[in-house]
Formats: sequence, C-alpha cells, structure tokens
Amino acid sequence: MNVLVTGGAGFIGSHVAERLLARGDNVTVVDDFNDFYDPSLKRRHVAAWGNRVRVVEADITDAVALRQVFAASRLDSVVHLAARAGVRPSLQQPALYTRVNVLGTQNLLELAREFAVTKFVFASSSSVYGINEKVPFAEDDSVSNPISPYAATKLAGEALCHVYHHLYGMEVVALRFFTVYGPRQRPDLAIRKFAHAITRGEPIDLFGDGSTRRDYTYIDDILQGVLAALDRRLGYEVINLGESRTVALRELVELLERNLGRKAVVRWLPVQPGDVPVTFADIGKARRLLGYNPQVPIEEGIARFVAWFKQGQ
Repeated sequence: MNVLVTGGAGFIGSHVAERLLARGDNVTVVDDFNDFYDPSLKRRHVAAWGNRVRVVEADITDAVALRQVFAASRLDSVVHLAARAGVRPSLQQPALYTRVNVLGTQNLLELAREFAVTKFVFASSSSVYGINEKVPFAEDDSVSNPISPYAATKLAGEALCHVYHHLYGMEVVALRFFTVYGPRQRPDLAIRKFAHAITRGEPIDLFGDGSTRRDYTYIDDILQGVLAALDRRLGYEVINLGESRTVALRELVELLERNLGRKAVVRWLPVQPGDVPVTFADIGKARRLLGYNPQVPIEEGIARFVAWFKQGQ
C-alpha cells in the first residue's frame, strides 16, 4: 500500500510512519517542520529512517506543493495528522488554526478525490465534545458547542470529510484522539513538560485545583486504532480512540513523581479559557468496528514514557 502521512515527522505521525514501514507499506511523509516546537526534534525522527521514507517539506495549505506529492506517489491512502495543535495556542492564533486545519484538510480531500485515493483517515480530537455533561463521551453525543478555535477547526474537518464521502463515495474515518502520550511526545504537552520541569527542579503550572480529569491514551494503543481504521472498509465513520479511563491531574503528577524519583514544585494557577473539566471516551464503537482493545494502562504507560525520557529522548 502507498500511504501518505501528513504531519509524519511529529509525535504521532512518526510512530504511524514506522508502523507502516514495519509491515511493508510504502510511506510518503509531508511535514512543514514549523517552529511550534523545536523542529530539530522532528528532523531527528526523519533522519532515523534513512532513505526508506520519501519526506517532502511542505505546508498543507500549499495546494501546488501537495499536488506534486499526489502526482508523484500513486497513493492508495492518506493518514492526515498534520494540524496546528492545542487548545490554548488556538486562542492566540485563531486565524492560523483555521487556515491550516480547515484549508489544509480541504486541500488534501480535494486532491484525494482527484487522484482517486481510496482511503482517508483524519485525526480529529476529543476537544470537539466541549463541556459535555454526559460521560463517557460517545460519538453520537452533541458536538454543537465547541469552546475553542482548535475544537471548532477539528469539527470543520470532520464535516468536510463527510461531504467528500457523501458526494464522491470516499472511504473516510475520523478518529477522535483522547490525550495521546508516550515516547516522542511534543514538549509542549503536559506529561513531557512536567517531566522536564520536575527533573530540573523547576515549578510546574497546574490550572484549577488539580481535579480536572483526562482519558490518557498511550501511543501504542492509538497506533492499533489508526492502522485498523486504515485497513477496514467502513464508509464514513467517526470513532473515539481513548483508554476509556479518567485520571485526575493530581494523580498524573504523582505518577510522574514516583517514576522520576523526585517531587514536583507546583505553581497553582486559575482555570484557563477553553479547558474542559473532563475527557472520557466511550470506546464501544472502536471495539466493534476496529477490533480496538487498548492494552497500556496509565501506570505502565508513564513508566515506559519516563524510561524513554531518562535516555535523553
């Protein structure tokens, strides 16, 4: 299979690319290596592949550059992971998030249609659920009230995916990821940021009272779901990928302290706009349609992450 992975030099994308390589697929990666975080980290991921992956440095908002990729690669499938990520940064740069996440997705869908790509997997987010009073979150819950620009762009991406399925019969799966973590995690994300600060004896910022809860999902479990979504014919589906268990922020910090062997210095701050009190995935649909079966509980996942972190990343 010839697969394009957008954002393929990043955290989730580099893992997806490697899994595809390991099973014998031909992989093309598109990544713009932007400065949202240190691009040398992404270049390190890419360097490890040698010439086994075709890597194209391009912005997904550049339709001309993308067309050249599609024309040269004879693609069967697209795994679209590239995006401007994060709730809080989206509050500062909403126009950038809309341009990259919505226009970029539109460009990829249109080229996939034009070049007869048979499968499109779109990385959505649990952020689309907003402040959902019903837990766990199920795919048929209302998502009509997003509370951040980032969440709104992911909803727009899901809607565009549905349009291309409805009009052109494109096979599309939108995967709503729930707080993915593990080796290579982005340095701006809580677990890696906290580990870095705790190790150096620097304060960590905790927003609210530490009671907010997240459904932390280990990267290996996410990969299981992504590959199944790529391989199965499902028409159009929106599917949660989570661990289906919530962990309080205080508990997360305690797990990091235990595995790092150091206590955190905590700086308490007010709740941030756009943050939600809980994310919690109902994964019944993923189990049914993808055979999804998460295997790594948070205790084991944090231990694995810290082992990687201590190796110098």
